Amino acid sequence: MTGWLGAAYDWVKAAHIIFVIFWMAGLFMLPRYLVYHQEALAAGRAEEAAQWVEREGKIRHIILTPALIVTWLLGLSLALNLGLADGVPGLGWLHAKLALVLLLSGYHGWMVGYARKLAAGKPTLTGRHLRMLNEVPALAVSLIVVLVIVRP
Repeated sequence: MTGWLGAAYDWVKAAHIIFVIFWMAGLFMLPRYLVYHQEALAAGRAEEAAQWVEREGKIRHIILTPALIVTWLLGLSLALNLGLADGVPGLGWLHAKLALVLLLSGYHGWMVGYARKLAAGKPTLTGRHLRMLNEVPALAVSLIVVLVIVRP
């Protein structure tokens, strides 16, 4: 399948980058929403907590999940175009990138699950822990960009 995208490769890559940006924006926003939601719960502000449930649902359904799906579809297309399925040598950087994207996808899923816990009024982490976890996407995307640009 190497080279199967032909002249469309640059367009697919551009679209992939655009949807990665959308996904990352959501991955940076949702943990902050979770912090505010959890703080509202802890302070007994039920009406505010309910507003955060609504906001979290919107960001998941409008930005995060669609961007995740399109990012994966376009990214896999690009990976296949580079020869991932054909065993082309020299793609160690791509394997590492895919591993990081899998971890980031797992983080996405964990955040969705934690948002559901908060919606049920069952927080299990502190605001400090949530703030620290908010750094996961920044670290992951930094490593991914280095892998894609430098291709070590």
